[in-house]
Amino acid sequence: MILIDSHCHLYLPEFQHDISEVMVRAKNSGVEKFFLPNIDSSTADAMLSLVNQYPDECYPMIGLHPTSVKENYRNELEFVQKELKKGIYKAVGEIGIDLYWDRSFLDEQKLVFEKQITWAKEFSLPVVIHARESFNEIFEIVDRLNDEDLTGIFHCFTGNIDEARHIISYSGFKLGIGGVVTFKNGGLDKFLKKIPIEYLVLETDSPYLAPVPYRGKRNESAYLVQILQKLVEIYGLTPEEVSSATTRNSLEIFKMTQ
Repeated sequence: MILIDSHCHLYLPEFQHDISEVMVRAKNSGVEKFFLPNIDSSTADAMLSLVNQYPDECYPMIGLHPTSVKENYRNELEFVQKELKKGIYKAVGEIGIDLYWDRSFLDEQKLVFEKQITWAKEFSLPVVIHARESFNEIFEIVDRLNDEDLTGIFHCFTGNIDEARHIISYSGFKLGIGGVVTFKNGGLDKFLKKIPIEYLVLETDSPYLAPVPYRGKRNESAYLVQILQKLVEIYGLTPEEVSSATTRNSLEIFKMTQ
């Protein structure tokens, strides 16, 4: 059984003292590939250092996270564009709009999101989208820019059935399912079976959003198994069937054969 963690921040300080043990536990749980989303220019070096340490397992993305969109967003965008030209990244991410913490930079978040989508199409890369209290704003932009060249993942999907159907109507997008699906009041388990498993990928978003029974603790990629087991329960499939489908979906989005 092969699993892919399609979204994990294993390069953050939370893992600096035991990353080797974290990787061993993940591999022992069947996780063989780890896709690392960037946050902003301050995190790229740490991310690439981890990729260099585990070149056959860890794959980097580059992008400007919406909560890092501040007054200096133009400099940050220049950094992303410069990095994209290196040709070493598997996706543009994570990008998007976040209105949970701060709405004061909404216009800039929209501009930055749209620009990075344009670059993703230019470089033939998928996008990994962060959406928090912002589906309407994100849909307005993606509805307008969507075409056969735009693919990606709506990371940490926590929306409702209508929002899920809106996303899969784009045809080139998957839903990133993480620890929230295991939460008692998360809501996803109430309707997720109505979405074909061909549209799902697994993720942890480590070190955040640890699944039950680890909720509230540091998340890590080994806990992908708890998310897998919840999907087994929801869809009535075997662990092998869920792992095979979600792994295939991740490889498809990231344009990898194995």
